[in-house]
Amino acid sequence: MDTPTPYLSDQAHHTAAAPLLGLLAGLVDAADWLYHHWYLLLPTAAALWATGEVIVRRLALKASAERMALELEPARHFDPGLEEIFRRGVQLARASTSMPWWAPRRTKTVQIRLRADGSRPLRYRIEGPVGGERLLSITPFGPAVTVTRARPIADKPRKHTVRAEFILRGKPIAPLREVPLEPDPLQPLVDAVCDLRADLGDLAEIRLDIQRAPKWALRARRLHLMQAAHRSERREAQRAVRWMRRDTAGIEDSLPRQLWQILSAQHGSTGAGRRLVMPPVPRRVDRAEALGKLAHDDQLVRVQLLVTCASDIEGRPQARLGQLQAALDVFGGHSRWAMRGLRIGPWRLGADRWPSRHAFERRWQHGHCQPPRPNWVRLEELTGLLKPPTLHCRLPLLDPELPTFEFGNPALLLQGIHRAPDGRRRLVATYAAETLFECAVGKAGGGKTERALAQAIGWAHAGGGLLFLDPHRDSWPRAAPFLAHTPLMDRIALIDLNTIGPVPQISSWNPLAMHQGQGPAAHEVVEAVTDAFAAALGWEDTTAPRALTLLTAALSVLTAVNQAACEAGRPEDQATLFQVRSLLTDPAFRTAALAATADRLDEETRSWWQSVFPTIPADAFGVVLNPLARLAANPVTRAFLGQPLGVYNIRAAMDQRMIVWVCPAGNGPTDRLLTALLARDLLRAVRSRRDTPEDQRVPFRPYFDELITLTGAAPETIAAMFEDFRKYKAHVHGMTQLLARLPGPVRMSLTQNASTLATTAGSRTAIAAITAEWGDSPSPDQVAALNRYEHYATLTVHGRRLGPLRLQGPHLDDVFADLARPGDVAALEHAARSTAGTRPLHQLTTCAAGQLDRVAAFLAQHTPAQAPSKRPSTSKGYQ
Repeated sequence: MDTPTPYLSDQAHHTAAAPLLGLLAGLVDAADWLYHHWYLLLPTAAALWATGEVIVRRLALKASAERMALELEPARHFDPGLEEIFRRGVQLARASTSMPWWAPRRTKTVQIRLRADGSRPLRYRIEGPVGGERLLSITPFGPAVTVTRARPIADKPRKHTVRAEFILRGKPIAPLREVPLEPDPLQPLVDAVCDLRADLGDLAEIRLDIQRAPKWALRARRLHLMQAAHRSERREAQRAVRWMRRDTAGIEDSLPRQLWQILSAQHGSTGAGRRLVMPPVPRRVDRAEALGKLAHDDQLVRVQLLVTCASDIEGRPQARLGQLQAALDVFGGHSRWAMRGLRIGPWRLGADRWPSRHAFERRWQHGHCQPPRPNWVRLEELTGLLKPPTLHCRLPLLDPELPTFEFGNPALLLQGIHRAPDGRRRLVATYAAETLFECAVGKAGGGKTERALAQAIGWAHAGGGLLFLDPHRDSWPRAAPFLAHTPLMDRIALIDLNTIGPVPQISSWNPLAMHQGQGPAAHEVVEAVTDAFAAALGWEDTTAPRALTLLTAALSVLTAVNQAACEAGRPEDQATLFQVRSLLTDPAFRTAALAATADRLDEETRSWWQSVFPTIPADAFGVVLNPLARLAANPVTRAFLGQPLGVYNIRAAMDQRMIVWVCPAGNGPTDRLLTALLARDLLRAVRSRRDTPEDQRVPFRPYFDELITLTGAAPETIAAMFEDFRKYKAHVHGMTQLLARLPGPVRMSLTQNASTLATTAGSRTAIAAITAEWGDSPSPDQVAALNRYEHYATLTVHGRRLGPLRLQGPHLDDVFADLARPGDVAALEHAARSTAGTRPLHQLTTCAAGQLDRVAAFLAQHTPAQAPSKRPSTSKGYQ
């Protein structure tokens, strides 16, 4: 076989290399052409970049349209740990990638919005991809944070707006300052917006975008940092060599060194020449030290921080931005948040000016994350911003949260004076429909009664009805000048049981009266009076069964007598409590009463009087007759309770929106028994409103001053009021010096149901019972240091508990100075006593002394066969 010739082989190789040589020649020619036509590259590159940017922006806008918002509402006890917050940060970082594959990186972000517009102290929202909604909705904070789907916020345009973008300055590898969780890291931001006013159009909003750090950018940054570290080490080594050589040359040229060399030469010593300088080896670069927080990929994110402040008043947005800038300084350490831009005199070239403003607006509106600098941080550095405000955050009270008191508005109830962070003072109120029960605690003279009087006076001028029960009577002279107005005088009744003046004027009340038309049923009257005696005297079924039985049976007969008298048209012949003695001890009176009421008593009651009563020894009556004897021995109580046609009718007062002032004479045993009767009658009257449809029940507010005195007379009755009155639109306001001295049932019912709980200054021990209800925030020491008329209070507004808030108690001479009519007080007292049907004490005493004879005469004339001569009186009292 012939072998190919070498010539043919070289020709084949040349033929195969020809295309490669042609390609290289073409590349050289293309490079030469581009070199000579370089000016054509710029528009081409610009066109390609513009086309790519248009496509990316369209995709970004499409992706941004598929976003959702969640609002996080923390509970008052929200107190997360570092691990819970860190897990939340991991969720946010993971959720930022829940976008379609085609979405540009700028849209792969989760945004935290901290917003204050005057409606709430700080709204905490999360906005992110729709695909990450489930991941973001279930938080590691548990039930302490309520997550709800939020609607888009439509801001009305403000006249003045400032914008700012904050970037990380300082060492790029250094972390932000580690801010502790207590106090809340958000506190500086909350303080920066605490004086924001919605009526001036104030608005402040911070948006923090979080996205995962790009791997390629992170690698390039690390390479740059390592190269910079190596260069720095080499420079340090070269600098060290220069200093060493300089130091060595200085030593060689020094006088001691020259003398030593001369002496060495004279002695024949051969000294060495100049010393050899060994240059230091550059220190090995520590990767962790050189890269800092960028050394590891885990939990490293890129952030963008944008801020907008607006207002309708010029200058307020700039001032607000300065406050927020100072608040962000709290997070600064070797690395810090700094406002982007260049300041030239009074001007700043930043997000508010061209060319940055357009890009800022695009990122603000569409949620794009395009920070001009990497802004790489670890999740631990963002701990304070990854959660809503906690219980360690002191939130301000904004105007929309607590309504401002308006004089004459029946929907509002005055609570006190609130001082805003900017020094503004305003009268604040709660909604009357939500203020069901109130309790005020504090030392004597601290201002709790003054606050209650201001509230009652405001309620009275707004057309509301109330009962003010004051065992000491000090409240009436204090309130009278502010109630002395003609529209109010016809609605005020003064029940004053204090013998004041040369001719004391006393009102009247018959707890057993049955002349009030559609008044209480007989068994309700019997039950109310018996329960009042039992509460005041400590009777129980186990300790005083015979006393309860005797009093119940006697009152059943006397109410039947009164029914008969009213049906006979003789209501002035009704029996009173003081006829119980005659019924039990006078056989003739008892026989006449039982005969006259035989057809009104049930068979069991008649049988008891016939078979059981004769077997009871006379000395068993003392337990019932002794308290009645004490009432009869006091001329005031005898006159007040001994009238057949009493004027006092608390049910009529409630329905007619009356203002009733009741002032018992003291707090002795007799006064406690009278107070128990009044309290039980109030409980009966309020419960009787079940006959009225709920929407037709007129709101009524009983004010009880000195609850210790009142509950000493009727503890179970007062406790039942705090439990039941809400259903019947009767709202109790109680005041006491010591919560601990109240009976257990009253104290528990009061603290359980109180819509408003307030305390003035007092001893630390006494105040501890109230502050314990607030979790000792404020502490007893803080409350004990309050000034006079200052108090802490928790209020209920829109179903939410506010506070404890520090309020200045309203002083009548300041708050209602324009209402004072001291010259009309005499006319007011005359009208109030006239409405209460008062008469001179001696007249009432005489009438009470002769009432037994009138009742006996009626019984002697009345027989069951007699037909009633006319219909009973329909007088309801206070008409």
